Amino acid sequence: MNNTSINDTSTKQSSTSEFAKQGTGPRFLIIGAGMAGILAAIKLQEAGYTNMCVYEKASELGGTWRENTYPGVACDVPSQLYSYSFAPNPEWSHFFSPGNEIEAYLKDVAARFDVMKYIQFNAEVTRLEYKEGRWHLQAEGGKQDIGDFIIAATGVLHHPSYPDIKGMDDFEGTSFHSARWDDTISLEDKRIGIIGTGSTAVQIVSALGGKVKELNVFQRTAQWVLKVENPTLDESDKKRYRENPDELRGLHDSLSRWFSDNFANAVVDADSEMVKLMEKLCVQNLEENIEDPLLREKLRPNYRAACKRLVISPDFYEAIQRPGVNLVTSKIDRIEKNGIRTVDGDLHELDIIVYATGFHVDAFMRPMGVFGRDGVSLADVWHDRPSAYLSISIPGFPNLFMLNGPNGPVGNFSLIEVAELQFDYIMQLIDQVLSGKCSEISATKEALERFDEERIEAAKKTVWVTGCRSWYLDDRGIPAAWPWTFDRFREEMAAPKLPNYEKV
Repeated sequence: MNNTSINDTSTKQSSTSEFAKQGTGPRFLIIGAGMAGILAAIKLQEAGYTNMCVYEKASELGGTWRENTYPGVACDVPSQLYSYSFAPNPEWSHFFSPGNEIEAYLKDVAARFDVMKYIQFNAEVTRLEYKEGRWHLQAEGGKQDIGDFIIAATGVLHHPSYPDIKGMDDFEGTSFHSARWDDTISLEDKRIGIIGTGSTAVQIVSALGGKVKELNVFQRTAQWVLKVENPTLDESDKKRYRENPDELRGLHDSLSRWFSDNFANAVVDADSEMVKLMEKLCVQNLEENIEDPLLREKLRPNYRAACKRLVISPDFYEAIQRPGVNLVTSKIDRIEKNGIRTVDGDLHELDIIVYATGFHVDAFMRPMGVFGRDGVSLADVWHDRPSAYLSISIPGFPNLFMLNGPNGPVGNFSLIEVAELQFDYIMQLIDQVLSGKCSEISATKEALERFDEERIEAAKKTVWVTGCRSWYLDDRGIPAAWPWTFDRFREEMAAPKLPNYEKV
């Protein structure tokens, strides 16, 4: 196929007339009704496009904030930054919001911006196929649809990852993943084991430590913990924000700039002064707040701060020292009917096991079957690992765009702001089609290859490659996250470099 010039208008008449035949404009199919899917539906309406459907696998919207209900669940990005720029919220109860408030916020925004009428619930997409210039969708329950554009807002943290431990099925108590928390189970007078020590486990320990009969934390790798307080926002704060929406918007913007200039830009430079300051603060937190020298050394990581995702907590070190809380550092040998046996021979008897072991962060649209131009399978294209140009577009999969796709700034910024920037960029690509300059658009293979080469080279300077294993790293040990400053991400998202796209 030959590429057309970006100024070629020869396809304009046929493209426009095809949309006109539908009577309702181009059809957009959005996959997922979490934070990014809601954003896409709102922004499409704002642009005048109402022929859309949002396909959601669950019975409610909310994405990760619907699925994670474990005790202590909260966002580690400040509330006013983890908000849509066009829908500031004066009602947050804390500087860092609890998960149920974020879920309620997303539901409120969806209702206020009239998104609900577009959502098909209990409709997990099983297949997407591009043929005859359009996307053909199949979903559970026999649902079918045909669309001109796909917005994949499937999220990153939604396929739970379980550890490979012998005897997991032998346990006679209750067990579940932290993202599948069983709210019907009483925790009173229970012996609970938590496998994992990442952000989720830390939040659970802070919430349950000293409040249950026994809490055993099975640590494979120690984590650096940055102590950041989580102050309550009282009624006077809320009243001020309600009465001064400009102040609220200004707070959002100033937090965005602070986060960008400090944390987000620091982690991509292992030698930055901010990374050194974070290391100093993490060490200080450990030294000053863990009294027992043996426990202190068990909790001391052997890698640099921020190499793994930095854990933010105001009280984890306090919680791990509460009565009835035990840190277990011996490796798990197997799980038995009565609990967890470690390699030192000890059996830790338990009533409940919680797997706080993270997610398959490389899944994205999978396991749905996605077939692009000429029947090319995404499963084959992503056989080694997922990739997308600027985390948005995949060569050979025209008119399909991802929000928070592979190699984006996940983990070191607000994903809401990331998605907003990406969506504005995507609309500029879509405008190439709707204006008749082309009928199909997707990144070129060459552009993706250059992007990956530059990304891999830049990743060598980040703090993520300084000596730890984390979910940021792919199977080769290369960070799968955006390795440049957030300012560069903003610049890239300002306008597409159209020569990097195949326009048919």
